[in-house]
Amino acid sequence: MGWNGAFKKIISFLFPRYFTGKMMARSIVVSGITAQKISKCITFYKNDTIAAPAVTQTGPKPLLLLLPWLGSRPRAVDKYCEIYLRTGFDVLVVESEVTHFLWPRWGLDYGAKILDVLQSQQFISRPLLVHSFSIGGFTFAQVMLHISRKSQQYQSLTNRIHGHIYDSLVVGSVERMATGVGRVFFPRLQGLFQGVSLLYFRVFKKYTVDYYNDSINVFWNTPVKAPALFFFCDNDPLSDSEEVEKLTGHWQTQGISVGKKRWKESIHAGHLREHPEDYLTTLHNFVQSLNLFGLKATF
Repeated sequence: MGWNGAFKKIISFLFPRYFTGKMMARSIVVSGITAQKISKCITFYKNDTIAAPAVTQTGPKPLLLLLPWLGSRPRAVDKYCEIYLRTGFDVLVVESEVTHFLWPRWGLDYGAKILDVLQSQQFISRPLLVHSFSIGGFTFAQVMLHISRKSQQYQSLTNRIHGHIYDSLVVGSVERMATGVGRVFFPRLQGLFQGVSLLYFRVFKKYTVDYYNDSINVFWNTPVKAPALFFFCDNDPLSDSEEVEKLTGHWQTQGISVGKKRWKESIHAGHLREHPEDYLTTLHNFVQSLNLFGLKATF
């Protein structure tokens, strides 16, 4: 069977909810929007609505790369898609599976597949905006790992990224992440999950922790130098707000323009629901500053 097959059986037994082999179908119902299923985890939404603001006539329509949180429900993710679709973006939704995180070698392979899609004829000329949530930031880190290792090959892609947004970025120690995952996804078994997770990380250090360290390093020394925006809060069990502050400060020393919206209290990957006015105003101002549209974007 080999390590891959054995691991898949273990994970499917421990996390049946997050290892179904199927991604939940999105339920966007907007006139003028067509959906194209590129793979099990990747869906493209083409925006042909007449009401969408006119984009700049000097180049192709911008594309939003949206990377949702683990276990996201279609209706919740649809809200973000519709925000961008109303503004005139096309949207590429790239979902993550728990195995991409728990067995990072597969996450790295998935990052290569995402790059192939972004470099395909359909998208190769598109200006890009990245918006990731929670573990979606880890998935984007796998993309950045490939970019950093073959910087010349992917230079044109890096140049096409006009901005990147991180909502509830999972950041901190492995112990904190294990505690946070248990608290968010398995509240009744939090202590047990944390103990099992830390044992798992120790036993499979070569296949897990070492990969996480590579992802952390590439995030701190990101090859993407476009302006960035972070949404985070102080009471998030999965995201260490002080570590986010250190990360953003380090990026600023590298010449990256960084915007931040920090709340004392909010919900992991639920800031839009908890603070809609703050969230949309901050997002609106950031996207406007990127000059991706000929007309003012309205959120």
